[in-house]
Amino acid sequence: MTNIIVAFSKLEDGRNIKNILVRNGYQVVAVCTSGAQAIAAADGLNGGLVVSGYRFEDMIYQELKNCLPQEFSLLLIASPSRMGDTPQEGVIYLPMPLKVCDLLGTVEMMVQAQTRLRRKQRSRPKERSKEEQELIAKAKALLMERNNMTEAEAHRYIQKCSMDSGTNLVETAQMVISLIHV
Repeated sequence: MTNIIVAFSKLEDGRNIKNILVRNGYQVVAVCTSGAQAIAAADGLNGGLVVSGYRFEDMIYQELKNCLPQEFSLLLIASPSRMGDTPQEGVIYLPMPLKVCDLLGTVEMMVQAQTRLRRKQRSRPKERSKEEQELIAKAKALLMERNNMTEAEAHRYIQKCSMDSGTNLVETAQMVISLIHV
């Protein structure tokens, strides 16, 4: 479930938006009245969505967007008169007066986009450090030398042991090295 932070300079506006979202099944983790509060709330989370007004006591929405962790999207709700220019890149804008169906549709679209992005990042293979690559290569070399395996067979052996034991490839390579050197 996506974390949603509601940030408006007037607490009543923030609570109204929160109530709409909660009634429609969204998880609102914080209602903030300043940009600093919204940033602090976002720092403890690993991504989400900030529904925000245009101006706070301490900053405007552009500064808030720049200070948020990269995993957060910003939905700006402001009057058209304030939005003479186009909103900052990476900011979705809804005009006031706000229609509930527009808010819910936009939030749903942003939540789905974040879900797709998270899935895409998870499916991307993890890049190993040079030390980890060297450790795996050393374990394969030991297996090739000791057991007369090809490199592909040694790699497959380490992979299979890794899956069987529920450890990652690097930990398995470390175990192979320590067992052979005993």
